[in-house]
Amino acid sequence: MALSDITRDAVLQAIGECDRLGQDGFLARFGFDRARQYLLVHDGKRYDSKAIVGAAHGFLRGERALTAGEFSGGEATIGRLLRRLGFTVQVGDALTADGLVQLLSKLQVFRRDGLPALYQPITLLWAFGRVLEDEPRLVSWTETRQQVSALFDRYGRPWEGTRVYYPVAALHGAGLWELDAVPETVPSAHGSSVPERWFEEHQPRGGLAEPVYNLVRESPQVRSAAVRVLVDTYFLDANATELLAELGLLAPTVTSPAEASFATVSAAYKHLCSRADIFWRNRGTVRAERTTSDPVRSRDARRAVLLRSGGRCENPRCAGDIQDRTDTGEPILEIDHVHDLALGGPDHPAQMIALCPNCHAIKTRGGTREELRPVLLEAARQKHREWYQASGS
Repeated sequence: MALSDITRDAVLQAIGECDRLGQDGFLARFGFDRARQYLLVHDGKRYDSKAIVGAAHGFLRGERALTAGEFSGGEATIGRLLRRLGFTVQVGDALTADGLVQLLSKLQVFRRDGLPALYQPITLLWAFGRVLEDEPRLVSWTETRQQVSALFDRYGRPWEGTRVYYPVAALHGAGLWELDAVPETVPSAHGSSVPERWFEEHQPRGGLAEPVYNLVRESPQVRSAAVRVLVDTYFLDANATELLAELGLLAPTVTSPAEASFATVSAAYKHLCSRADIFWRNRGTVRAERTTSDPVRSRDARRAVLLRSGGRCENPRCAGDIQDRTDTGEPILEIDHVHDLALGGPDHPAQMIALCPNCHAIKTRGGTREELRPVLLEAARQKHREWYQASGS
């Protein structure tokens, strides 16, 4: 009998047997090891997916349980079978870098005229950008919908629209996305308008599954590999450079400035600056209410300056050239407001500058700081003008 003949009832019986014996007893009885990547989630509990499927085969009429060596695990077999039966399968804590790359290379995406839809890759890249910015793993549905739909509008294919619920539901089904809802209630990405109605009704917070988030956060190499496989696999006829630049992900994937068009990257810079302006317009009088201890900042303005710097100190008098990187792969730079933000300085890239730790210390408390300030302001304004001109403005 084929794995495809396994029923939902048989899986539920296997889950019940696991509950009765306990995880270790269940695995010993049926001859399986702990799951390395895929976990079945049911009623808030996590189960070894391959072991459950093997045991479930024995609950079919006239059949016996299958051993681990009699069938293969993974997304193509176990993952799809269990999801077809209405179960939730998530990646586990033992997810490896190679395992993540493999998962990302095999996303179940819609295709038209041989081209893959970019819904899911763009959503994942947005989440990777949040990791790099040290943003919270889970974010409100409102913020997710607003930010991701804007990316779809700028970088998605014309026929895709801005239906953010679709990729989020699909990524949740693939085990790559977590939603703060009972897993079994999350609808499939396919079908009618049910997914959209569900998301609007439940307003779930969501983000990368924790094992994925941890891998991408802790290793610049893993993050670079993850970004690269998404770009190489799905952006077949599209240039992802501007998208990566806007999300702060360009550096890990481009080995030299020559690989990216300056005009293309500067277009992302211009867009980030525009979003920084919108940020302040939407906040109204909040700018005047900032305090020294808790100034309001625009993430887009900071990202624009870091992009513009190319990972180098922008002080024209800088005597050093720091090649080292942080543990997350970012350049060791401070994004500084030439006129202090907490004292009313503008939060705009034209008056912000990327400084190495030494130059930042001089600007902040050095004896020549008053002399240095106009030099930095002119450097910031000049670089800002250059990048805007390159974008065609």
